[in-house]
Amino acid sequence: MAASKHLRAVALLAGLAACAPAAAVAATVAPGSSSEAALLKALLRSRDLWATIDVCSPPDQRNYVGIRGSMPGDRRGQDKMYMSFRLQYIEATSKHWVDLASAKSPAYVYVGPAGSVRQGGRSFQLVPRDGKPPSTLRGVVSFQWRRGKKVVQSVSRTTTAGHKSLAGADPAGFSAASCLIG
Repeated sequence: MAASKHLRAVALLAGLAACAPAAAVAATVAPGSSSEAALLKALLRSRDLWATIDVCSPPDQRNYVGIRGSMPGDRRGQDKMYMSFRLQYIEATSKHWVDLASAKSPAYVYVGPAGSVRQGGRSFQLVPRDGKPPSTLRGVVSFQWRRGKKVVQSVSRTTTAGHKSLAGADPAGFSAASCLIG
């Protein structure tokens, strides 16, 4: 895999945290109604839907990259919310983003009931290769809202700066779109 040219992922550490209830996206509506369709569209436009890098090789966590996501709830306590996390690097010749981890789909992790906004995160430990230039990395968080086993809404977001992680940011308040390792 091309990623092994510069970096090799050696461990994955998962860390999830639910945040306190925040502003609602919309009121509870009947499944399958036009109001529900509007609610599902509103989830995708919410300010509470984001991904960020909240750890980028700080002195106390050398060569770690942390990705954090936030997703709004649909105010249906019986619905459940899930996230998956991927790390990508910019390929030097093509200038395209490429998944660093294996090609198989990342597992979704449960972040809580859909009654309120939730955050979750994952950290990746990397080993830079000697003599290779640093690599620019970004995260991709995929979000799913589920009702039973049915996915009622899904979307992915790449990491951007300017977000507030409720847990895990190092240093506190850190939020970036990308990270340089190596």
